Amino acid sequence: MALKNVTDDSFGQDVLKSDKPVLVDFWAAWCGPCRQLAPSLEAIAAEHGDKIEIVKLNIDENPGTAAKYGVMSIPTMNVYQGGEVVQTIVGAKPKAALERELADHLG
Repeated sequence: MALKNVTDDSFGQDVLKSDKPVLVDFWAAWCGPCRQLAPSLEAIAAEHGDKIEIVKLNIDENPGTAAKYGVMSIPTMNVYQGGEVVQTIVGAKPKAALERELADHLG
């Protein structure tokens, strides 16, 4: 299952106004750890899509949003709820570790 890509233009509607928590994966095509992380995020999205939405934001194509939220290294994943950042995870982690960190949002 491919994850939805969001942009600087769609971020407000797709992420900040969402009814459920949204994990935003800040990534870039040249980032090896970002590519390693993608299958884990796709699996979590497939298993827990009813509780949390997972989207990707390419920082090279959308530098405004990354700068606004102070994303300095990638992969960085921010969880947004009610228009606010409620959790930040930095670095590539195995699926099980991500699920533990996201437990509050996965119910």
